Amino acid sequence: MLRYQRGDSSAFAFLVRRHKAPLYNFVLRHLRSQPAAEDITQEAFLRVVQRASEFKHEARFSTWLYTIARNLCIDHARKMKHRRHPSLDAPTDTSDGSRPLLEVVPSSSTESDVERAAEWTAMRRSIVAAVEALPDDQREVFLLREVANLPFKEIAEVTGTPENTVKSRMRYALERLRMALSNFEEYARALR
Repeated sequence: MLRYQRGDSSAFAFLVRRHKAPLYNFVLRHLRSQPAAEDITQEAFLRVVQRASEFKHEARFSTWLYTIARNLCIDHARKMKHRRHPSLDAPTDTSDGSRPLLEVVPSSSTESDVERAAEWTAMRRSIVAAVEALPDDQREVFLLREVANLPFKEIAEVTGTPENTVKSRMRYALERLRMALSNFEEYARALR
């Protein structure tokens, strides 16, 4: 970031390459919408360009970037709360049984492969549902820790909460996830 502040545009390209994927994953998990996550990720990097002179090297760049992205996610959520109609970009509801074509087309795999794939799909859906069911403050800490790989100290800076509060939110999130996913743990024990 120091190089970029001095006018080296290739340094910005390096920052984007390094942070784009984890930032996008964090925003996607936060908003649960690919188009919105793409827009917010792009907007976060645009804010970095616009506010590059404001960056102080007292904190890590990633802390500053995730703070920007978090604030953009909060703003987006507020806007969506007041929206009267669903967005055309919003994902469709899959509870009616509609599935992507790739899941419908039969393959030449064996029955055990199909069963294993179905189990993994069910487990993946359960994990996503369990994470989405977490209270907002716990989900935010969990995603910053597990998706963005930020240390607790940085998460505290990003969220503006004491580090011990961040740690307790993570502990509560893990306890809730463990309870929500306990049936898979029992299933894994049965396979052994």
